[in-house]
Amino acid sequence: MQYYNNILETIGNTPLVKLNKIVKDVDALVLAKVETFNPGNSVKDRMALKMIEDAENDGRLKPGGTIIEGTSGNTGMGLAIVATLKGYKCIFVMADKQSKEKVDILRAVGAEVVVCPTAVEPDDPRSYYSVSKRLAEETPNAWYVNQYDNPSNTAAHYESTGPEIWKQTNGKITHFVVGVGTGGTISGVGKYLKEKNPNIKIWGIDTYGSVFKKYHETGIFDENEIYPYVTEGIGEDILPKNVNFNVIDGFEKVTDKDGAIYTQKLVLDEGIFVGNSAGSAIKGLLQLKNNFKKNDVVVVLFHDHGSRYVGKMFNNDWMRKMGYIT
Repeated sequence: MQYYNNILETIGNTPLVKLNKIVKDVDALVLAKVETFNPGNSVKDRMALKMIEDAENDGRLKPGGTIIEGTSGNTGMGLAIVATLKGYKCIFVMADKQSKEKVDILRAVGAEVVVCPTAVEPDDPRSYYSVSKRLAEETPNAWYVNQYDNPSNTAAHYESTGPEIWKQTNGKITHFVVGVGTGGTISGVGKYLKEKNPNIKIWGIDTYGSVFKKYHETGIFDENEIYPYVTEGIGEDILPKNVNFNVIDGFEKVTDKDGAIYTQKLVLDEGIFVGNSAGSAIKGLLQLKNNFKKNDVVVVLFHDHGSRYVGKMFNNDWMRKMGYIT
């Protein structure tokens, strides 16, 4: 008989899928690493498991403890699944720009969810960073995950995602393209791939309203770059410790409108029902197409599932309201 002992054993080993119609103008082989095949339907399952196991091993997370984290939804889902099997409670703090589906899903898997305003400074007591830290201090036997600065985040992708991509492409990968939020995925995968072949180019997809691109190019943290944006899951108004700028060759910014339109386009052209950051990632890849040559192998990572966005990017009434379609 073939079976897994529990759902956590199904994390990882996600497929690479060739993209066709949507990349017809790209002169390279483009492969999508589709992370929705993880049990929580996102790449974040990988680091959720790693962060919890590392915290258990060094005593930060104790039996019967409460896991507290600020999340845009996917990390929370991964943490909640692991917590269910290991007997922990979860409190997750989210910004109010996140889709209703994400809040509902987290509550459905047994987590308590606190929603905070998006349009405040990171150090504002109402921000989801500040509220997460306060709850961790006030809650007995609590562990604050802090995915932004937790090194287990990057380590998960160095240990699993990077090696999988290298093996699946038979070492022929030339470019890796991925949206950047906490920085764990790009930094872990980037470090692994650069160690295998320093010529592999690592591209981060950023959004307007985020500080990454300018900081990478100039070393300047420009607060004038920061403003609220609609795109979910990528970009930041802080510099997470998990972002290793040394392994990133460049950032490409994608507009909210283009990210939303290409989220829809991915399922209509390729039948791949994935989320908002995937739309931004594929549009960023298309913007970068002049960097790719005929024999290149370009891998783009799709973070999460389209079901998280049925009230937004997959709702044409919402898309019209936002002015993205007519």
